Amino acid sequence: MRRIRSFAWTLTAVIVLVLAAYLTFATARWLNHASGLRFWNTTAVVHEVQSLSDLVTVKYVMNKVVVLEDVKWYGENRVLLLAQGVVKAGIDLKKLQPEDISISGKKISLHLPPAQITDAYLDDSASQVIDHTTGLLRAFDKDLEQIARQNAVDDIARAARRAGILDEAEKRGREELQSFFKRAGFESVEFR
Repeated sequence: MRRIRSFAWTLTAVIVLVLAAYLTFATARWLNHASGLRFWNTTAVVHEVQSLSDLVTVKYVMNKVVVLEDVKWYGENRVLLLAQGVVKAGIDLKKLQPEDISISGKKISLHLPPAQITDAYLDDSASQVIDHTTGLLRAFDKDLEQIARQNAVDDIARAARRAGILDEAEKRGREELQSFFKRAGFESVEFR
């Protein structure tokens, strides 16, 4: 009986110490940070660039680490996401108007619409949640991971734009169209 009582007191003491340590860190964090969502911005890294000439586009595969915290006075929820995103860009040839194309003998002149990002998404098979922490007094927030994923997609699309995906898409699009028109018999292809 003494052993059971001794064990119970020891277990109670350990639980109280763990709870005290948690409350100490939670209170310190609460005092240092304002309440609400916090998003830590990290650098996106170009992982792979591929030409998708069949669609006259460029595809960037980029990695990004996303940390999203929802800190309240009574605890926090935190998600650490390793995201691999795919961003595609190209020229929408459906926007070409008849006045954008002029043909004179074996010369064709085109005014192409500007390149644009056509798609941006996360590769779910290569993205993973590294850590999902829920505070002792907090309920599991299922939306926090979705918010982190959307932030990752938005940041990866912005990073691809800064890395020059639109210029690359325009350049490769022109190269592909020039090659196509030369094979079709035109001797000169001009882009205005």
